Amino acid sequence: MIRAGVLGAGHLGKIHLRLLEESKRYELVGFFDPDDKTAKALEQEKGYTAFKSEANLIQACDMVDIVTPTPLHHQNALNAIHKGKHVFIEKPIANSVAEAREIYELANQNGVLGQVGHVERFNPAFKAIKSSVTHPKFIESHRLAEFNPRGTDVPVVLDLMIHDIDVLLSVVESNVKYVSASGVAVISTTPDITNARIEFENGCVANLTASRISLKKMRKTRFFQKNAYIAVDFLEKKVEVVKMKDAPRKPEDFDLILENADGEKKQIYFENPNIKDSNAILEELEVFADAIDKNEPVVVPLENGARALELAHQIMDCCK
Repeated sequence: MIRAGVLGAGHLGKIHLRLLEESKRYELVGFFDPDDKTAKALEQEKGYTAFKSEANLIQACDMVDIVTPTPLHHQNALNAIHKGKHVFIEKPIANSVAEAREIYELANQNGVLGQVGHVERFNPAFKAIKSSVTHPKFIESHRLAEFNPRGTDVPVVLDLMIHDIDVLLSVVESNVKYVSASGVAVISTTPDITNARIEFENGCVANLTASRISLKKMRKTRFFQKNAYIAVDFLEKKVEVVKMKDAPRKPEDFDLILENADGEKKQIYFENPNIKDSNAILEELEVFADAIDKNEPVVVPLENGARALELAHQIMDCCK
């Protein structure tokens, strides 16, 4: 089993601790959090081992799970990598693109693996339709949340939109050509709502909206491509797949046929992908264990996290 330790015992850190303890792939050795009160309470309530220092925890692990505030990711990761430890880093990978590059370059130099916690890649709804998304031409995403002081230490692009940026880059096989965006700081000192338009060299266009001041939650993305419309509800874990094909010569009574202005007839049909319910956070951690144990490719490597962060910063620069 892989010995794992968690840096950071906040809201998400507690979830990682519980899942690592439940996992059959890892041996949870403990955690480190600089808040002594939090550490002692968690040790007493859950029985996790609280280490006295970050260095002691890193020394005891094979894999370090970094769930600290974003500004700390860079130094946490370097400390672990210098000791030859694999790293799982919650999104975003770091505060700056330069920091992200230093992390993955050092990991490559030291022969250790790293994965970034872009959890929506493991959302069962997205997994069910990902293979159906081929050469999308237009993508529209809305990620809306009610206001919560937790996470407002960074702009909404790094807090929420970063999920959709990673999903976008995972399905569009092209370089970014042009970015435009607008953001408004309503409650926080950084934008709480942002809309971005991303144009790719292959002609695909994406429109992303993220807000943390909405009255209701929404996490939906729609993909439009030739002869297909695919929608994913990341929150409800539901999908819609509507496709078109050439109409049969003799349609059945209940076939849905459309005819365009040129007289071409298309049949509309629906697909119902099988959505296998799963815990996305546990799955991303265990997939990383497969990469470590079985020498399998990392699903969301550090380079992917750096690329998503680079696009996020391009968007944020447009909002200044």
